[in-house]
Amino acid sequence: MKELLSKYVAYNLWANEIFTALILKLPADDVFKEMPSSFKTIQETIFHMCSAEYIWRQRMMLAERIIPLNEDLKNDTPALCKELINQSNQLNKWVSGKNELALTHVFQYKNSQGEFFKQPVNEVLLHVCNHSTYHRGQLVNMLRQLGFEKIPQTDFSNWCRERRN
Repeated sequence: MKELLSKYVAYNLWANEIFTALILKLPADDVFKEMPSSFKTIQETIFHMCSAEYIWRQRMMLAERIIPLNEDLKNDTPALCKELINQSNQLNKWVSGKNELALTHVFQYKNSQGEFFKQPVNEVLLHVCNHSTYHRGQLVNMLRQLGFEKIPQTDFSNWCRERRN
């Protein structure tokens, strides 16, 4: 289990690095342009991804009080992209420091609506990475709406093949 989770969080970091590098090259008008999607702008989508990783990592670390992501990041693309990579990197390091037992540990957390749940760490880690993958897919769609045709491939299989070469 640890080997798979380690690969998946490393993949998540890699894919987020690719997307943030691309987003940092965009004009601010494109990053803040409203488009049909779950979140109206690329910036809002990145903020949501970063916030989710930040909150879930706190939950898995059994934080007594969840601290929300700094709202100032909503208007600062370079700082937000840097923070997303920081969160993904911290998640990667956190997993690498855990043993199998810690990764299957069932913990209790409270969601944003105040409801309590119990879930194993490994399920939450898979959720966090899949959540980011889902929103990277939305970013692809938003970039296409902006006229981009050459968007880097960030599928898990691409990451695996790159590691073998």
